[in-house]
Amino acid sequence: MSSDKTTLDKGIPAEEVPPPAVVAVDPRLLVREEGFKGYITEFKRRLRGGELGSLPVIVALIVIWVIFQSQSSKFLTSGNVLHITYFLSGTGMLAIGLVFVLLLGEIDLSVASVSGLASALFAVFTATHGMNVWLALVLTVAIGAGIGVFQGFFFAKIGVPAFVVTLAGFLGWNGLMLWVLGDTGSLQIADTGPIHLLGQNSYFMNQDIAGAYVLATVGVAALLAGSLVEQGRRRKAGVPFRTTGEILLRTVLLAIVAYGMAIVLNNAGGVPNALVFFLIALIICDFVLRRTTFGRKVFALGGSVEASRRAGINVGVVRMAVFGISGGFAAIGGLFLAGQTQAATLQGGGGNLLMLAIAAAVIGGTSLFGGRGNVWSALLGMLVIQSIQTGLDLLNMNQSIQYMITGAVLLAAVIVDSLSRRTQKSSGRA
Repeated sequence: MSSDKTTLDKGIPAEEVPPPAVVAVDPRLLVREEGFKGYITEFKRRLRGGELGSLPVIVALIVIWVIFQSQSSKFLTSGNVLHITYFLSGTGMLAIGLVFVLLLGEIDLSVASVSGLASALFAVFTATHGMNVWLALVLTVAIGAGIGVFQGFFFAKIGVPAFVVTLAGFLGWNGLMLWVLGDTGSLQIADTGPIHLLGQNSYFMNQDIAGAYVLATVGVAALLAGSLVEQGRRRKAGVPFRTTGEILLRTVLLAIVAYGMAIVLNNAGGVPNALVFFLIALIICDFVLRRTTFGRKVFALGGSVEASRRAGINVGVVRMAVFGISGGFAAIGGLFLAGQTQAATLQGGGGNLLMLAIAAAVIGGTSLFGGRGNVWSALLGMLVIQSIQTGLDLLNMNQSIQYMITGAVLLAAVIVDSLSRRTQKSSGRA
C-alpha cells in the first residue's frame, strides 16, 4: 500500500509502473551452484537437446572392446594395445587435416594421393639425390601444404566445388606419384632421421620405461595448470568458470586413463614415437581451433558462409588455409605410413586409406554438415577403426568383413549426427 501511495504522490498511476527488471543469470552458474546434481541435470538437458558430443563413439568403443575381448583373450593384452596405438597414427594424421575441411562443410578427396606422393618425393629427395633427411622432411610437408592451397584456390576463388577439385587431385597426384617412382615402382627409404623415429621399433626415450610415465605426468600437469589458469582468467573477467572441485575431478580422471595406458604400453616395450607425435599434433590443432581467431573463423564458416562474410571474415583466405592444412597433414601422414614400411611404393595412398581417414573423422564425431566437431575426433575414430581391424585379424576374419563392419559403423555415426542435428533444431539449439 505504501508503494502505491508513493507512486501516486509522484503523479504516476500505479498500474503504469513497469515491473522490476529481471536479471538474467547464466545457466552454467546455476548448474555449478547446485553441485553434482546440477551437472546431472545439465547432462540430461544436453541429451534431450541432441548435444551428444563424443558420448556415442565412446560407448561404441567400449562395446567393441568388450565384444572382441570376449571372443579373444589376446585383444586387450599389452602387445595388441601397442599394435592398435601404433598403426592408428598414420591414417590419423590424414584424419586431422580432414577434420578442418569437414568443419567447413566440405570434403577433400585428394589426401590419400597426396600422402602417397609425399612418401615418393621424400624417397627421391633422400635416396636418389642424397638430400639431408630433415630438409627433405620440411620440403615434403611444404609441398603437401602447397598442393592443398593450390586446390583451395580453385574452390575459394574460382568457385569450383571442392568435391570436383579434390577428385581431380585424387587422380592427378596419384598419377604424379607413379611418374616419380618410375619403372621400378618402389624406392627404399633409409632407416634414419624421421623415418627411424616413426618406425615400429622406435619408442619414446629409447625404450626407457620411465618414458610413458613422463608423458602421463606432463599431460596431467598440463591439464591441471591450464585449467587453473583459465579459471583465474575467467574469474577475473567475471564470466562463468569451472570450480576447483570440477577441475580436480577432470584431472583425476585423466590421470587414471594416462597412467593406465602407461602401464599397459610399458609392458609391451614403451610408447611408440609415432603415437607421441600424433598426440602432440592433436593438442596443437585443438588449441588452434578452440583458442585462436583462425579457429573461430573456421567454425563460423561451417555455420554460415554468408553470415561470416557479413561479419568481415575473408572467406577465400580461410578456405585456402584450411585446404593447405589438409594437404600438409596428408604429407605428414604419408611419412608416417612410409615409416611403417621404410619404403615408397605404388600402393602408397591407395587401397581404402582415403575412406578410412574420412570415416575416422566422421565416426569420431565431426559433422559432415560443417560447424561442429573437434580434432580429437581423429583419435576416437581411429581407435574404433583400428580396434575393429585388429580384433577381426585376431579372429582370422576376412578383410571383406572388416570393410562391411567399418561401413556399418560409419553409417551409424552419420545417422546419429543427423538425428542429433534434427533434435537440436527442434529444441531451438541449432
